[in-house]
Amino acid sequence: MLYVQYTPLDFGFILGICFDEVKLAEEASKRYGSPGPTIFSKVIDKSIPADIIYEDDKCLAFRDISPQAPVHFLVIPRVPIPRISYAKDDDAELLGHLLVVAKNVAKQESLSEGYRVVINDGKHGSQSVYHLHIHVLGGRQMEWPPG
Repeated sequence: MLYVQYTPLDFGFILGICFDEVKLAEEASKRYGSPGPTIFSKVIDKSIPADIIYEDDKCLAFRDISPQAPVHFLVIPRVPIPRISYAKDDDAELLGHLLVVAKNVAKQESLSEGYRVVINDGKHGSQSVYHLHIHVLGGRQMEWPPG
C-alpha cells in the first residue's frame, strides 16, 4: 500500500488558498528531492481533480486553481522535469512541444489580444512546485515589471 504524505502547502494548493509566494517557494525548495509524488504528478494520474483543458501523450494543460488573470492555465510535461534549469538537451523536443501546446490552448481560450507565458525556476524564481510548468495568463492587460 502506498501512503502519500500531504503537507499544509499541498492542501492550500488543492483548495486554492492563497499563500505568500516567497514562503511557498522557500517551502517547495526545502521539499525538493523528498520522496513521493508532486501535486502535478497527482493531477497527471488523476488522483486529485483538475480542470484539464488539453492532454496528449506528452503533456497536459489545466486551469490554475488560484488564477492571477481572467484566463490562467498551466502546461506540464507528463515526464517530470523538476526545473527548467535541469532540462537536458535531449528535452528540447518536449520543451518545444509544451510551448506549441501553450500557444494552441491560448488560441482555444480566445486569447487573440495576447497573453503572458511564465516559467518560474528555483527558489529565487518563486517556483512553488518542482515539476516544470508553464503558466499562461491572459484576458487582461499585463503590466511590467511583474514582480
